Amino acid sequence: MSNTKLIIGLVFGGKSSEHEVSIKSAKTIYDALSHPYNSENFIVNPMYINKNGFWENSEYSKSILFEEKKSNNTIESNTVSNNNLTNFPILSNNIDVWFPALHGPNGEDGVIQGLFKLTGKSFVGSGTLGSSLGMDKIAMKSIFKSFNLPQTPYIFFQKEDLSNKLLMKSIFDEIEKTINYPCFVKPANLGSSIGITKAKSKQELITGIEIAAKYDERIIVEKNIKGRELECGVLGKSKMKSSVVGEVKFETDWYTYESKYNQFSSITIIPADLNKRISNEIQKLAIEACQAINAYGLARVDFFYQESTQQIYINEVNTLPGFTRTSMYPMLWEASGLKLEKLVANLIETARE
Repeated sequence: MSNTKLIIGLVFGGKSSEHEVSIKSAKTIYDALSHPYNSENFIVNPMYINKNGFWENSEYSKSILFEEKKSNNTIESNTVSNNNLTNFPILSNNIDVWFPALHGPNGEDGVIQGLFKLTGKSFVGSGTLGSSLGMDKIAMKSIFKSFNLPQTPYIFFQKEDLSNKLLMKSIFDEIEKTINYPCFVKPANLGSSIGITKAKSKQELITGIEIAAKYDERIIVEKNIKGRELECGVLGKSKMKSSVVGEVKFETDWYTYESKYNQFSSITIIPADLNKRISNEIQKLAIEACQAINAYGLARVDFFYQESTQQIYINEVNTLPGFTRTSMYPMLWEASGLKLEKLVANLIETARE
């Protein structure tokens, strides 16, 4: 690292249903970059995007991070910018590396990554292709299939298909034949379990589809796997490495939004109690899954593991995983010997490769 401090553009908030989670992630990253370990190397310039797509100045952005001001929970349609670039500091040269702490559409789906690329500056995380493939569950699973990576059976369709009764009848028949109940209904392009339901009957399936359709034009139905939920972190670009494997246990029927962000609803076990062969296989598959969709920099890969059959299933790749104090990604790397302040510095170094 040179003697010149790098200016880090920490971008958070955004027009997404995961807006509040993004703020929490950004706070953790800001604190880590401001740690004495990093303070001689980085200057953090926080950039908050409000729910109307307006890029706020640094002082206002800091006030959001430190809860001096509250983020607006509603989107006022008369102030929404069509291009989401209202007040974007595109002409400013005071950013050396972009650090997105965004989740969901417009944040981890390749959209803002393309914008960062146009600025000519480095940015943390995957490029446009890996981000977009990682965000769209249907595209991601199609790539996994072409690489013969293990995953759960699934069926997908479009929101517009719902008006075609004959087509939907064949889809319901196929679901009951190859997937059966219970099953999971998901919008293709959201994270944090938002818009996801677990259907135990055809009526619940119909309700779940209606919910998912409120969030996305593309809907996926996946087979329920009775097994342990395991997660593995990936770090690096030219040379990727994987973290120890962690396990999530929760009181709810499945890993809901509440379970993920309420520290009393779930517990994490790091490292997971696994035999070495299974653990090594998961670490290997985590990197292979990232390479398949061209994801790099940072990612968290989620798995299901059935002990009775010793079968491992890849669930999904998260190209911008949560960075809150209770998020699995930073905890996995801390258990692997990389403390939070070193992790964020490593991510910036990787971005500048």
